[in-house]
Amino acid sequence: MTNGNPYDLPPTPQHPDDLGFTPSDDERNLAVIAHLSGMAGILVGGLVGFLGPLIIYLMKKDSSVYIESQAKEALNFQITLLLISVGCVALVVVSCGFLFPLVFVPMILQFVFAIIAALAVRNGEHYRYPFNIRFLK
Repeated sequence: MTNGNPYDLPPTPQHPDDLGFTPSDDERNLAVIAHLSGMAGILVGGLVGFLGPLIIYLMKKDSSVYIESQAKEALNFQITLLLISVGCVALVVVSCGFLFPLVFVPMILQFVFAIIAALAVRNGEHYRYPFNIRFLK
């Protein structure tokens, strides 16, 4: 309470690092799954990588700030990769297949950054992808 107003509450933390606690093993495991589930999406066809982080986000958004933030970050990354994939395919089509190797760029980005993110959240860190359109904040 400040200024005697009972409705003037302190701001709620928006970032898991601001909470001052270490995430539990279960929270870290679900965060790892959220980041790695995009790789499973590649194996199924590449366009469903966002489903894993979305499911984890919807299940745990009200119970864990850490899981919520990491699932949102992974979901935003999957949507960003989907847009990059569409752009790469469009460039391949426009170039009549000459730029075909561009199709592999989103897959490589997925594998590299998902592993980096999984290792970071396994240690309880808050991971943010270096290039990510943050649709969910």
